[in-house]
Amino acid sequence: MELESYWYLLLIPLFFALGWLAARVDIHHVVRESRELPRSYFQGLNFLLNEQPDKAIDAFLEVARHNTQTVELNFALGGLFRRRGETERAIRMHQSLIEREDLGREVNLQALFELGQDYLKAGLLDRSEAIFVKLKDSSLREEAERQLLEIYQIEKEWEKAIQIAGESADPYVDKIIAQFHCEIAERELSRSDFAAANAHLESARSVYRQCVRASILAGEVAARQNMPEEAIRIWQDIERQNPAYLALIAQRLLETCRQLNRQEEALALLRAWLENYPSLDLLDCVYQLELAASGIDAAYRLIRAELKRNPTLLGLEKLIDARLPMVTDPERRDDLALSRTILQSYTRRLARYHCENCGFRARQFYWRCPACGGWETYPPRRAEEFNSPL
Repeated sequence: MELESYWYLLLIPLFFALGWLAARVDIHHVVRESRELPRSYFQGLNFLLNEQPDKAIDAFLEVARHNTQTVELNFALGGLFRRRGETERAIRMHQSLIEREDLGREVNLQALFELGQDYLKAGLLDRSEAIFVKLKDSSLREEAERQLLEIYQIEKEWEKAIQIAGESADPYVDKIIAQFHCEIAERELSRSDFAAANAHLESARSVYRQCVRASILAGEVAARQNMPEEAIRIWQDIERQNPAYLALIAQRLLETCRQLNRQEEALALLRAWLENYPSLDLLDCVYQLELAASGIDAAYRLIRAELKRNPTLLGLEKLIDARLPMVTDPERRDDLALSRTILQSYTRRLARYHCENCGFRARQFYWRCPACGGWETYPPRRAEEFNSPL
C-alpha cells in the first residue's frame, strides 16, 4: 500500500533523463546546422556587429551565391538594395530568384512582386505596371492592386485609378475615388470642356456627398461659363457642407462679387464667416476688403478686434502692418518696422499647412500630400491655428 502511494516518484528521474536526451539532440542539431553555414555568413554577422554594413552586404552576397537554400537572405538583400536606392542590384537579385526552377510557385510570385517594386522605385513604371497586372490573378492580388493604384496616381491615369480603387474593400475608398473624379474635372476644365467637367463633379458627389473639392470646382465651372450668381450660390453652400474650407474660396468669391458690383454683400458675408469660423486666411481676405472699402482706420480696428478674440503671431504681424501707415513719428515708425521684420522671420514657419498623416508642411494647400500621398490629409488651416503660441 505504501509503495503504491509513492509510485509516481519513480517518474521524476525518468522525465529528467528524457529532458537531458532531448537537449542533447537539439544541441547536436544546432551544431550540425552551424557547421553547414559557410564562413562568409559569420563574417557578415561580424561586420554588422562592428557597424560595417557595406562589408557585411558583400559577405552575405557571397553566401547567397554559393548556397541555393538562402532564399530569405536573397529577399532581405534585395529589399535592402531597393531601400538604399541601389535598384539595379535589387533587380538583379530578384531576377535571379525568378529564373530558378527549384523554387515553389509562392516564392516565385513573391520574387516577381519584389521585382515590380524595384521597377517602381527605379521609375520604370511601364515594366512595374506589367508585373502587377500579371499578379492580379494570383494570391498577391490585393498587394498588386495597391501598387497599381500608386502607379496610376503617379502617371495621372485617373480613369484607371478609379477602376482599380472601385475593386477595393477599403471602407474609405469612396473619398479617394471622388478625388480622382475631381482631378479629371480639373483637367477638363483646363480644356474648357465644361460639360465633361460637370459630369465628373457629379460623379464625385454621387460617390462621396461631402466632397468639398467638387463643390469648389463646380463653382469655378459656373464662373468660367459666365454664371457668377450660380458660382456664388454654390460656394455659399460650402458653409453647410464643411465650413472649415470657406477660407479656400473666400478670395475667389470676392472677385466674383466684384464683377456684379456686390462688394458690400461680399464684405457682410465674409465678416459673418470670420465671426463664426475664425481663420487667418479669412482674416486676410476681410482685411483687404475692409481696407479698400473703408480705409486704414477701419481695417486696423478689424484686425485689433480679431486679434483680441483669437490671439496669434500671424495676426499680430497683420496688426503691425495696419498700424504702420498711421504712425507719423519716424522713430516709432522705425521701431514698428523692426518689430515686424523680426516677427516675420518667425511667422514664416507658422504660416504653413501641415499634413496630419506625415507632418509635411507646405506654404500652399494640397488636396494630396506631396510627401506621403495621402488624400485630404491637409486641414485647410494654417499651422499656428492648431497650436497658437500666444
